[in-house]
Amino acid sequence: MKRIMLRSVYDAFDYVMAHYAPFGMEEMAEKKDTYAVISIQDTHTEGFGFEFKKNKYCKDVLTLYFDDIVKEVEGAVMFNKEHAEKIIKFVKKNKAVDTLLVHCYGGESRSRAVCAFVAKMLGSDNSKYFETGHPNQIVYDTLMKVWEN
Repeated sequence: MKRIMLRSVYDAFDYVMAHYAPFGMEEMAEKKDTYAVISIQDTHTEGFGFEFKKNKYCKDVLTLYFDDIVKEVEGAVMFNKEHAEKIIKFVKKNKAVDTLLVHCYGGESRSRAVCAFVAKMLGSDNSKYFETGHPNQIVYDTLMKVWEN
């Protein structure tokens, strides 16, 4: 994994579409790197209305449904140990891709926490994720706790 890419849902879609070309015109694709996607979607809307799928460049997809909350809220889904276990397993399984694309709705809280964790898990400096934004602390702390156990 050469890079971890933090994006909003809109920017994630643009990144994925940069790998697309019509049939017979594959050389026209703007990007040709391999990637895996961690797609974090909201539960109150039952997702964003689409899911990413594996293809020639997209080697794997993990779609998770949890909300951007830091305490229990009736009707919302808080990040939990099972989500953390799925992320850790997914990252281990996809170390060979060029890019790990992580997105949530805004690309600022849930996905930022996941990116910070993945950087730490892979032995990289994760300070930029804390210096340039506000990772969801519940997501980050849960991932760290599950990984360390």
